[in-house]
Amino acid sequence: MPLDPRAQARLRRLEAITDAALGHLELERLLHTMLERVRELFGIETATVLAYDHEARQLTAIAATGIEEEVFQGVRVPLGAGFAGRVAASREPVVVNRGDGSPVVNALLWERGLVSLLGVPMLAGDELVGVLHIGSTVARVFGPDDIDLLRLAASRLALAMRVEVASEDRAAASALQRSLLPARLPEVPGLEFAARYVPGSGTAVGGDWYDLFPLPGDRLGVVMGDVAGHGLGAAVVMGRLRSALRAYALESGSPAEVLGKLSRKANHFEHGVMATIAYGIVEPGRDRLVLSLAGHPPPVLAVPGRPAELVDVPPDVPVGLGLSTSGRRDTVVELPPGSLLVLYTDGLVERRGEDLDDGLRRLVGAVTTGAPESACARVMAALIGATAAEDDVALLAVSRTPADTP
Repeated sequence: MPLDPRAQARLRRLEAITDAALGHLELERLLHTMLERVRELFGIETATVLAYDHEARQLTAIAATGIEEEVFQGVRVPLGAGFAGRVAASREPVVVNRGDGSPVVNALLWERGLVSLLGVPMLAGDELVGVLHIGSTVARVFGPDDIDLLRLAASRLALAMRVEVASEDRAAASALQRSLLPARLPEVPGLEFAARYVPGSGTAVGGDWYDLFPLPGDRLGVVMGDVAGHGLGAAVVMGRLRSALRAYALESGSPAEVLGKLSRKANHFEHGVMATIAYGIVEPGRDRLVLSLAGHPPPVLAVPGRPAELVDVPPDVPVGLGLSTSGRRDTVVELPPGSLLVLYTDGLVERRGEDLDDGLRRLVGAVTTGAPESACARVMAALIGATAAEDDVALLAVSRTPADTP
């Protein structure tokens, strides 16, 4: 039985929104094409996409047809304010008509003669991605079919935007991480170094980092850190903490004091951020390391003629989250000739469903004295092997030159 004209019209409208060919378009082209189709399908004058910024809690116009000035002028709408803000806050469709007293933050909507507006939230699962709204210059009653169709278009755009943002975040985080990790480990008389960094499987690049830098008085700063979280946000915070730690390290010869200042900075400027950090200073004679831990797991030390062991260092509180900035402690670690120190992040030793102590025992058993590069290879083979780590892994090996080495 042939479809009646009304059903045929509805099917054509659905096909215009769900057209598989749209999936091959780049996001900018997809937004423009979809908004043009929405204008045609609804017979309206304007259609706009506003992206939601979770940190700023506001919407920003990123694509529009009919009122392109929304994009050109960088229109921003706070969450809960005005028409689009109400759509975002309620996550429900909203219809407003000029003269009904509904507040509108963006004056362009009324200035262009719009009379009726319909907005729907753009959702990717439970995540608010933005708002899609349309406007008509003549009085219009938007019925349930109109709302359902616009919701379908919004869902398609939300998914495309979420995929694009995730891809951009991964690329940006990866580039930022590479730029902040040492491109080449320094050459320091009396010491040798090797390092590894491996992103976790199925996760965006996170906030793990290691660092080595010279300090006044022929000293050397050694850092291993881990910012909680993944993605671009964690990588950006990692970059800020790394830079701040380097700056504080120039002012103080006490790792505990440096971590205290860093925690104070994080508490004030990085709300909700938490990081664990091991920071040590190798003294000019290369025979001692002054070390402080901010919630970070202890390094492993291998000394010629003795089994490797976890360094006995008190674990003070992590950096950030409003935790105390005082009461941190320094511990002196002896570095005999030929000794090897291994610092790492918890992704190396933690496994879902396994006890952390088991991972630490495997790590200690894999660490022996010798060349740092060989030590890193042995540790990665023993703890990672052929199974990808679930979390990011950073590893740094520091070896003191044996006494009989020229």
